[in-house]
Amino acid sequence: MTEQAKPLKRDPYLKAVSRDHHHGLLLCWKIREGFKRNIALQRIKRYTDWFWDTHLTDHFAIEEKYIFPILGNEHELVKKALSEHRRLKRLFSDDTEVWRSLNLIEEELDRHIRFEERVLFNEVQKIATAQQLALVDKHHNQHTHCDDWEDEFWIDTASSNGK
Repeated sequence: MTEQAKPLKRDPYLKAVSRDHHHGLLLCWKIREGFKRNIALQRIKRYTDWFWDTHLTDHFAIEEKYIFPILGNEHELVKKALSEHRRLKRLFSDDTEVWRSLNLIEEELDRHIRFEERVLFNEVQKIATAQQLALVDKHHNQHTHCDDWEDEFWIDTASSNGK
């Protein structure tokens, strides 16, 4: 008999950042659905560009300015996360090899989020003070609205030639 993994208990001050991660995982799912449905790459790319500009750039900035310094930028887990942020930024900005970049975004963003949720944030929570976590919460003052996109290609049953 195998034990079922217990849900991770997230500090209340980090819950909003974790909700962002949930939306990032949904982005990965939407990319996969777009591929499965043979949606035109530019439709998917327009959405990922919007998601990057509207959500991920701010999310990465909050992590880099308020969460990672709790462990220190020389910590091996933080170095890994920063490296992944740089890699993802390059993938999101690539307009030349769109199919390849979207595939890599889907894989690498999913892996990155799971690393932060399962490993990095747990280490942060072990040593963070209440004041440090409150500062994260204070600067994560936006509500994520990831459903504000008019072209829901991931549920599109029409041909890939639309929009």
